[in-house]
Amino acid sequence: MKLLRTLAFACAVALFAMTPASTIAETGKVKQRSEIEDKYKWDLSELYPSDAAWETGMEQFKAQIPQMEQFKAKLASSAQTLLHCLALRDSIGFLQERLYVYAYLRLDEDNRVGSAQEMGGRIAALSSEFDQTTAYIRPELLALDATTVQAWISANPALKVYEVYLSDLQRQKQYVLPAREEELLALAGQATRVASDVFQMLNDADIKYGTIKDEAGNDVEVTKERYSAFLESPDRRVRKDVMDAYTGAYLKYQNGLAAALSGSVQQDWFYTQARGYKTCLENSLSQDNIPASVFHSLLAAVNSNLAPLHKWASLRKRILGIDTLRPYDLYVPLQKDFDKKYTYEEAQKVILEGLKPLGADYITNFGNGLNSRWVDVFETEGKGSGAYQWGSYKTHPVLLMNFNGTLEGVFTLAHEMGHAMHSFYTDRTEPYVYHNHSLFVAEVGSTCNEAVLMKYLLKNAKSKEEKMYLLNYYIEQIIGTFYTQVMFSEFEIAIHDKVESGGALSAESMRKLYRDIYQKYWGPELIIGQNQDLAGLRISHFYRMYYVYQYATCYAAAQTLSQKVFDDGKKFLPTYLQFLSTGASMYPVDNLKRAGVDMTTSEPVDRTIKLFGELVDQMEALLNQK
Repeated sequence: MKLLRTLAFACAVALFAMTPASTIAETGKVKQRSEIEDKYKWDLSELYPSDAAWETGMEQFKAQIPQMEQFKAKLASSAQTLLHCLALRDSIGFLQERLYVYAYLRLDEDNRVGSAQEMGGRIAALSSEFDQTTAYIRPELLALDATTVQAWISANPALKVYEVYLSDLQRQKQYVLPAREEELLALAGQATRVASDVFQMLNDADIKYGTIKDEAGNDVEVTKERYSAFLESPDRRVRKDVMDAYTGAYLKYQNGLAAALSGSVQQDWFYTQARGYKTCLENSLSQDNIPASVFHSLLAAVNSNLAPLHKWASLRKRILGIDTLRPYDLYVPLQKDFDKKYTYEEAQKVILEGLKPLGADYITNFGNGLNSRWVDVFETEGKGSGAYQWGSYKTHPVLLMNFNGTLEGVFTLAHEMGHAMHSFYTDRTEPYVYHNHSLFVAEVGSTCNEAVLMKYLLKNAKSKEEKMYLLNYYIEQIIGTFYTQVMFSEFEIAIHDKVESGGALSAESMRKLYRDIYQKYWGPELIIGQNQDLAGLRISHFYRMYYVYQYATCYAAAQTLSQKVFDDGKKFLPTYLQFLSTGASMYPVDNLKRAGVDMTTSEPVDRTIKLFGELVDQMEALLNQK
């Protein structure tokens, strides 16, 4: 889910299924967007039917921004003035969101297109102007007496919709600056986005990975999607070659990538200091009123129990029959005799069947989304990598996919459609001011989908080989969504701590930090190659301050919720849909508590670690069966 709706990157780690393998071998080329049928492309017409319509919207947006000046220095005059100001801000903000989302979706259709790059830059610049123009609102609201505001709300029912928003502002009062200083911070917005923009252009438009020889000796161009695919190759030479090609491409840009990431951390520290927070972590957690103990206890719980992950490394080495375990050996499926491929239509069918425990209402709306061109399905030249869901208030969600025909592709579709359903239900229930989700709960609905689907597949496994294949996937899913995200979080807090203490970051220092943490998590069985510590410089989520830990907390919460779906059945479904229908009108920790998950305790995290250990033990037991 891409912010504004929250970026939810999901690496597609399997074979490129849009084109038959033989065609890839023959041409070594990625398809152009024009070669894809329309039914496999997202429909953006609810946002704007054309770029020309978007241009009209831009003119409207630009003309409306000055209207916000009429309320400046007047919010204390009356409840009616306050209401009109907030209502107009939301109306213009709704227009801004649609413009922003459309522009960047068009850009991700093909990052090489100059006009799309310009559209993104133009709406970003105009959004910065809007932020500057409305920067007075928060300081003026906080200058109001809380008792007066409450009296206005009581006397004016139309203002009650903003009660939670106004109350939350009071909670953060000490971190809101005077109007002129807020204007300056808003003015800095476009300049401080440069680090992220540089990384995106390097990562999605400029870097080329070259070619390798596939298993049959054919020259094949390496792309992000094919990289993940070839890491699953049973041919160890292919896995090594593709990782060497991939990491080698980033090695050429390591200093530029390091400068971009360092700039992003400096940006975080700048805003943190400007607002008076002690640390970037405090700044990040404060936005959603999340106790710092949630973050620190997550890292502590995992660090105190890495033994199951080390056991898995040892078991993987044993199954593969290799003397040394390398990073390029961590992704190949261990059940070599079972490797099912899915068409996109088959993937939809199995997901709809597997998610039936979530209820008829959920499944009906889910199916309608799949059949209404919410999804941009296949990889094309220049298209954004990975997968995400995005959208604008009261328009249908859209998904970027790079569907690859493997089990991973099926789960990625279920995951991103989980984001879409979360947005769908919230938009039907919440007013615009509360329609966005906190990052802290953004991954719960999507990951719950994966957990429910996995339970269905395991229950219906038809052979020992299929069950081992699924267990392998489940184990790797927990590693990717839970352990790896905690590992990333440990790296993230390390680089932020260094900057906060007056230090500087470089490619060399960040690579060493990442290597040391990577080695600790995987243990002595893993031998890390010379350039295989470059991953710390190419993780897009590091450009969203303290984003990644929430994958792990969301995963833990989703495991608990998915079990409740099965344990309590239909009785629990209204509670779950209530969770999905709640946006920013409730603090995320409280929303999860209401759904039956208390993330202020270690129980959900401990449960996930315990589950991982049990799955590894099950895999070992099946392996030992004659």
